[in-house]
Amino acid sequence: MMQQRFDLTGRVALVTGAGTGLGRGFAMTLAEAGAGVVLCGRREGPLAEVAERIRGAGGRAQPVTMDVTDSASVAAAFDSAEAAFGCVDITVCNAGVAQPAFAMDLAEDDWLKTIEVNLNGVWRVAQESAKRLAAHERAGSIVNISSILGHRVAAAVAPYAASKGAVEQLTRALALEWARYGIRVNAIAPGYIATEMNQAFFETPPGQKMISRIPQKRLGDIDDLAGALLLLASEAGRYITGTTIAVDGGHLQSSL
Repeated sequence: MMQQRFDLTGRVALVTGAGTGLGRGFAMTLAEAGAGVVLCGRREGPLAEVAERIRGAGGRAQPVTMDVTDSASVAAAFDSAEAAFGCVDITVCNAGVAQPAFAMDLAEDDWLKTIEVNLNGVWRVAQESAKRLAAHERAGSIVNISSILGHRVAAAVAPYAASKGAVEQLTRALALEWARYGIRVNAIAPGYIATEMNQAFFETPPGQKMISRIPQKRLGDIDDLAGALLLLASEAGRYITGTTIAVDGGHLQSSL
């Protein structure tokens, strides 16, 4: 019975930033649980590769280009999703960027780009998802991807940390407003997760020092996020809304 509550057969999921890294992992997790998955991102090549991996494993996937900074692009992607699988009832707002620089040296354009993608992009995609769910009178789940840097700070990531903190407050506000429609809105705050992009850094002495401060003394794997995602996306989490689940090996509990 409990396994059935995590079953996403017949559900339709849309994941932004699905071509690489965490987004690719989220898409594959949802597909393995039975959902038809719409893979969204700006680059066609990586999306097509992930779609082929999912189809090769017996799942259903449709790659669709989307720019989260463009409302028309977001709406068009949802149109494509509905044409492929039907109304999207699970939306994972994962697309994000980072512009590492010390705050005093940060270019204004880099600040604005980070906020535009990481915060405004989440808002656009979540709003489009909610409007369509309400129009179809369907319940659904929106999962926003935050970060432990939305709770604590590090040097040279001021716009990223600010955007992620704002995403969590936005999550709570949307959860309050949209509960009446049967739409749940939650967030996942990953800690340091091993990906292709950060592998080289974590092999350096500063990277190893950072790992040593994680209570579990290791980086997370992308698969470590699967449990939180499935809980929030499925009927198993039907009474959970407006919350953030940290998946960080205890990093937020470590001493300063």
